[in-house]
Amino acid sequence: MSEWKPESAPVNRVARGGVAAFFVYGLGFGLTYCSQLVVARTVGVETYGTYAYVFAWMVVLAYLATLGFDVGLLRFVPAYEAERDWPLLRGVIQYAQRRAILVGGLVMLVGVLFVERFVPSTELRRTFLVGFALVPVLALVRIRCSAVRAFGGVVSALVPDRVVRDGTLIALVAVATLGVGWTINAPFVMVATLISSTFGLICAGFAMRNRRPRAIVGILPAYDAAAWRRAAIPLLILGATESLLNRTGVMLLGWITSTKDAGIYSLAFNIALVVTLPRIAMNTLFAPAISNLNTRGDRAGMQILITTISAWTFLAGLCIATLLFVLADPLLAWFGAGYEVGAPAIRILLIAQVLTASAGSQLYVMTMTGHERSAAVLLASCTIVNAGVSAVLISAFGLNGAAIGTAVSLVIWNAVMALFLWRRLDLLPGILAKLRSSFHKRSVLAGPERAC
Repeated sequence: MSEWKPESAPVNRVARGGVAAFFVYGLGFGLTYCSQLVVARTVGVETYGTYAYVFAWMVVLAYLATLGFDVGLLRFVPAYEAERDWPLLRGVIQYAQRRAILVGGLVMLVGVLFVERFVPSTELRRTFLVGFALVPVLALVRIRCSAVRAFGGVVSALVPDRVVRDGTLIALVAVATLGVGWTINAPFVMVATLISSTFGLICAGFAMRNRRPRAIVGILPAYDAAAWRRAAIPLLILGATESLLNRTGVMLLGWITSTKDAGIYSLAFNIALVVTLPRIAMNTLFAPAISNLNTRGDRAGMQILITTISAWTFLAGLCIATLLFVLADPLLAWFGAGYEVGAPAIRILLIAQVLTASAGSQLYVMTMTGHERSAAVLLASCTIVNAGVSAVLISAFGLNGAAIGTAVSLVIWNAVMALFLWRRLDLLPGILAKLRSSFHKRSVLAGPERAC
């Protein structure tokens, strides 16, 4: 294997794009927590729990409505652009959007019929009814932002979803509370979320039109639906299942105990999720770079990129986790009375996020190297185990049980992916590869000394 050089071109490209994405994602995360802070303090722990529980369901359903094209476009668009196959490039984007609208509409219809029949609580039912309108909107936002990412727009792909949506939500809730003096409940917050998400969708549409190659403007689209569906099905399983894995605790707590516990856990999980911010930022260009290196058969370059980026994101994540671990109690106190019981859950989840950060973005490595089916099987199996274990632990330990179940599942999932990448692609995950490199260098330096 060639010597690892952090100054290599793919690493530099990912690093430069990742730094820009980090600041945008940081702003987005900041706006997200500001919106949660405004909503949580405005409506109280009970109403916030109802909103968080319903929103968790809508996010999972939105991932289903994308049919996997939010990830698939990151593979197809760069490939068609490199080949200058403009009709297929235009066709795959159009196909993805139309299918998302169709599936999102069907989900909305079925969901409304189900809720009207089986949900007795008035506030919960109304929140669900508004929430179902979010499904096609969120799905289209994800697809359009993925197209922008595939065209190379790092910042413009992040702003609609991370900045516009949460910023508009804060403004709407603040105006309704301070300016108009309305009583804010869960259905109202969901309406505000729908409006803000629609603004994000409009901005994503403008960004996609600005970033698209001029060659596809006005050209007739071509379709390779069979190939797209074959690739999208495992990607759909991956996207929806990963979203479900992250929200299993919220859903089970809302189902088994109460929506209040679901809201507190949702807040705790989202705070711990800040540890993934450096990795998410780097992934904006990491995925296309891995796909490009894999296409060229540059396995050494892939290992360099994986190792270097993983080391950076691990160290950054560890610093963030340490700070949040210490400040968990006062941080939750900012959200109002009743949320402080989530502090132990935050600390459990932080430990798990640091451990998984040390392995790097293994899911993207698997999907960008053509192993999306194996990745889907591993993730689906882990999600099923997580649901079973979490249900048992929630019954025994409540909030902390949900955190333990999710933490164990995340660690096991990443360990199994690491084993797969090592056996199938001879790639070591993150920190392990860095440790092997350091050990190899020490052995080489010690060689002449032993000879003397």
